[in-house]
Amino acid sequence: MSDYIIATTSTSDLPRTYLDAHGIPFLSYSFTIGEELFEDDCREESRQRIYEGMRAGDRLKTSMINEYLYCDFFSSLLSTGKDVIFLDMSQKMSVSYQKALIGADLARQDHPDRKLYVMDTLCISGGLGTLVANMVSRMEAGMSYDEVIAWGEANKLKIAHRFTVDDLNYLKAGGRVSNASALVGSILSVKPVLYVPDGGTLDVAKKVRGRKAALASIIDSIKADLSEVDCSDAEMHILHADCLADAEFVRDEVRKAFPHLGEITITSLGVVIGAHCGPGLLTVFYLCGERRI
Repeated sequence: MSDYIIATTSTSDLPRTYLDAHGIPFLSYSFTIGEELFEDDCREESRQRIYEGMRAGDRLKTSMINEYLYCDFFSSLLSTGKDVIFLDMSQKMSVSYQKALIGADLARQDHPDRKLYVMDTLCISGGLGTLVANMVSRMEAGMSYDEVIAWGEANKLKIAHRFTVDDLNYLKAGGRVSNASALVGSILSVKPVLYVPDGGTLDVAKKVRGRKAALASIIDSIKADLSEVDCSDAEMHILHADCLADAEFVRDEVRKAFPHLGEITITSLGVVIGAHCGPGLLTVFYLCGERRI
């Protein structure tokens, strides 16, 4: 058993089955539907139910985790007598990182003999989950605390994030596109293809006409990324917000192009990212040589 813990949040979008199987503690983000408060429990059935509700008109509002909740979470982990590595969303995408740093400083006051490392992952959603899973596998293989941190820092910018959304109105509501752009885009069926660059932001790589073109663009980018690396034992994670058929299409096309690629998983996207991008969001994450458009 390791003498340290790797912990994360529900925004790593890892399935609850994985988190439980590997004993990964996680802190849940909360959200409201109407006046009712929920916690993101990372369960597949919960995610599917939420997206069905969004299709029917539900609107979600997400809440941040404050520094005191981070402090309590960290203190509970440090009280086990183990050191802790904590991974959350890129600081460029959320103030959560800064809140976590404050919470970590508070927790260290009561546990001065323990180590607590809060990583700026420069990842989001399943990219964060990919980083967590890779670091957990190395911890379980016997890597030391410092070795796992070093691996994470050296490889976090090798995790590709590929996205497309189906409804620009969700991005409009979050301030990522203007009202005019959302209107014109909806009329012309413009679909943005997004990615996460080294800076840890969510940027538009290109805009295409129609859903099929957006999926084709993602597949082309995947082919370009993986053609330059040995992917014989690499894993790919496809997350979707109630668009399983599209996820399966991307998986099958990638498998045709790379028959020796490792496991390709398909799971539902976590609620927090989905709330801001809406049903129809499709995302793909994998290790590659470097991030690029």
